[in-house]
Amino acid sequence: MAIPQSPKLSFLDRFLPVWIIMAMAVGLLIGHFLPGIGEALSALEVGGISLPIALGLLVMMYPPLAKVRYEKTRDIAADGRLMVVSIVLNWLVGPALMFTLAWIFLADQPELRTGLIIVGLARCIAMVLVWSDLSCADREATAVLVAINSVFQVAMFGVMGWFYLQVLPGWLGLDTTSADFSFWSIVTAVLVFLGVPLLLGVLSRVWGEKDKGREWFENRFLPAVSPLAMIGLLYTIVLLFSLQGEQLVAQPTAVIKVAIPLVIYFVGMFFLALGVAKAVGMNYAQSASVAFTAAGNNFELAIAVSIGTFGAASAQALAGTIGPLIEIPVLVGLVYVMLWIGPKLFPGDESLPR
Repeated sequence: MAIPQSPKLSFLDRFLPVWIIMAMAVGLLIGHFLPGIGEALSALEVGGISLPIALGLLVMMYPPLAKVRYEKTRDIAADGRLMVVSIVLNWLVGPALMFTLAWIFLADQPELRTGLIIVGLARCIAMVLVWSDLSCADREATAVLVAINSVFQVAMFGVMGWFYLQVLPGWLGLDTTSADFSFWSIVTAVLVFLGVPLLLGVLSRVWGEKDKGREWFENRFLPAVSPLAMIGLLYTIVLLFSLQGEQLVAQPTAVIKVAIPLVIYFVGMFFLALGVAKAVGMNYAQSASVAFTAAGNNFELAIAVSIGTFGAASAQALAGTIGPLIEIPVLVGLVYVMLWIGPKLFPGDESLPR
């Protein structure tokens, strides 16, 4: 059972929506007044991975992963109910829902539709750690679910892409799309965006507890590094908007067309997952972990795959770029929804934030 966590938010966390709006605005201004920034940042790529974005994600993900008590993860991984619910939601329901929404709203836009389907296939392994932390979810459960998603990502992304872009549309008499995903680009993305911060988080906890003790690590070290998560998030938002802001402003119709199914998807998956978790008897903290893991997507991988397969200027890549720009504000809103609705759905639950 998760230990109750305090919902007291830091100055950064308390005004997070304000900072996000400001970060978006700053990114747009940078992209507008420094139009060459995209080319400059593109030069800082290794193997298709943007080093500036990788840095932001590493800084963002490190504090939540350092907070995980890894000795608990074995028991959580043995929780068959949690594992089955999460795998079904993430790898059966989520991609199928995104496929359905893509065809409903983008039937006459094959490139945007394909990009949206790819977003649905890329399950969340990064920002969910921040949403989980902010909503006082079960950190250990979230870490395990993220690890499971990473394994499935490597093993199943190519297969799922083939199924949802070629096999299933063929069965339904719809147009099919050919896409050859690079296995190694998927492996690289998972290792960079999850492996590095996970390793740092584990080493920090092992070293900190061994050298200074758990009390020092959790009461002094973790509070000191916790603001890095929000700083990394805001830095990443500024980068994304500075890189893609001009393209988004130039194509407002495409943004709206992709944004509508994305909002339905994020909100729908969140409440569906929350309802299923509650129905099978999970507590508040576990339910929050399941809900945010199911609702989020791995935009870094979706963008990298779309660019590598269809090109940086493609509509497929544009759809991938729109993904996080819609996901971030929606998921931030759902954090507040979770904190508000939690006591009503789980009255008396010991894992509720206190």
